Amino acid sequence: MGCGQQEERHEKRHHHCIDLAKRVFHAHGAHADGGVAFRKRMARSQVLPFLARQPTCVVAMEACASAHEWGRAIRELGHEVRLIPPSYVKPYVKRQKNDTADAEAIAEAGSRPTMRFVAVKTEEQQARSMVFRTRDLLVRQRTQLINALRGHLAEHGVIAPQGPAHLKTLAAAIDAAESTMPQLVVDVGRVYLEQVDRLSCEVAELEKILRREAQCGEDTRRLQTMPGVGPITAMAVEAFAPPMSTFKRGRDFAAWLGLVPIQHSTGGKQQLGRTSKMGQRDIRRLLIIGAMSVIQWASRRGARPGSWLARMLDRKPLMLVAMALANKMARSVWAILTKKEDYRDLGSAAA
Repeated sequence: MGCGQQEERHEKRHHHCIDLAKRVFHAHGAHADGGVAFRKRMARSQVLPFLARQPTCVVAMEACASAHEWGRAIRELGHEVRLIPPSYVKPYVKRQKNDTADAEAIAEAGSRPTMRFVAVKTEEQQARSMVFRTRDLLVRQRTQLINALRGHLAEHGVIAPQGPAHLKTLAAAIDAAESTMPQLVVDVGRVYLEQVDRLSCEVAELEKILRREAQCGEDTRRLQTMPGVGPITAMAVEAFAPPMSTFKRGRDFAAWLGLVPIQHSTGGKQQLGRTSKMGQRDIRRLLIIGAMSVIQWASRRGARPGSWLARMLDRKPLMLVAMALANKMARSVWAILTKKEDYRDLGSAAA
């Protein structure tokens, strides 16, 4: 973490830095002109007392594990906290990679006027993100179990399509094949089915929690007025996105999610490539899934002739249309949360 001393509002700041770790922390102090003020090694228990003795500082840390908890604790001491993405710190690391060099690099990155910072999350945001991430983990574990069971049964001639919807086919095959398959295969197959059922129940309980939380907030209610955005997506925006005031326009939020093309522009000639996918992947993935659901609904009902979605579907591949629609949805999310209004044209995208 880096910290800059500021006795008066317009006075030049001195920069100090501490590299976060589990037990041993490395502090680096720098004067306003960049000169080294101190280098200090301290234990975890010494960090807050050390900062409490410092004048009001700007504290910069890598946005890594436990950084948000440290940020909240340091803010209570009266300091200003800045979290920096690790990828933005790396260019400032000199040749040798060690904790002391990392601390100096964080202090250097935190002093840059054009540096981009990560907003410190509240405890409530992190609690909601824990529910969301736990649900995501259990869904992946359930998928792994189903795929493993499909693979094992395929060795015994039982073939079923992918997906949880076809789990009944595997269960019926195990029951029907009890007399033809080895008993060991049947017994282990039922262990798989029991584990899948248990995970499905836990996922359903977590989804109830997310839906209940989504009904409590006014912003999450507004987000759900937009086609393709349900309670899980609304809660993901609430848990993972910084305040919308952080972004000047909707395109900035879409870029933060990684829903804009990669630029390879030079010499005044603009060259755009594929979607960057460099951003918050949880919200991005859910917006793309929501966009696909809107497209599927429009395909069944028929998109309104002449609408943007109809024109895109006529001349572009399906996945490209989904990415473009997800980009539009991200901009609408920014507008909804910034203007504090419901989605006003519910049928424009799918009509």
